[in-house]
Amino acid sequence: MPTLTVNGRTQAVAAEPETPLLYVLRDELGLNGAKFGCGLGQCGACTVEVEGRAVLSCLTPVGVLEGRPVTTVEGLGSPENPGPLQAAFIAENAAQCGYCIAGMVMRAHALLRANPHPDEAEIRAAMRLNLCRCGTHMRILAAVRRAAGREAGREAGLAPATAGATP
Repeated sequence: MPTLTVNGRTQAVAAEPETPLLYVLRDELGLNGAKFGCGLGQCGACTVEVEGRAVLSCLTPVGVLEGRPVTTVEGLGSPENPGPLQAAFIAENAAQCGYCIAGMVMRAHALLRANPHPDEAEIRAAMRLNLCRCGTHMRILAAVRRAAGREAGREAGLAPATAGATP
């Protein structure tokens, strides 16, 4: 039985080690931010962070995550108290249907943790791996630019909102 640390909480899960993280997050832990889009790692709707790096949870077996902190969009803030990056997405009206947004936020979060002040080319390169079928890419890019302009890494709130979490 694998033990996972998700958003700062360590817990044993009943899943087999080869079970994709996405299924454990949604079905066992009730964290529904990451979405099943394609199941092939081609759309990014399932993006979460593992040790501060964006990963596709539909392709990541839980068995390789023992001792490695996982952060989901739920770990960045809440609807009542969104984190700084989430607030930038809200301010830019980046979501239309919203299906891709959790993955977009997590990919942007990993980018800004690694590079708090990316230029336009770096933002586009990082975000190109996630798809938005509604076509809000320009608003998504604007949200990432907004966040990069006012956030400077962990000091400005890019650390997960959950106390004790270590991305």
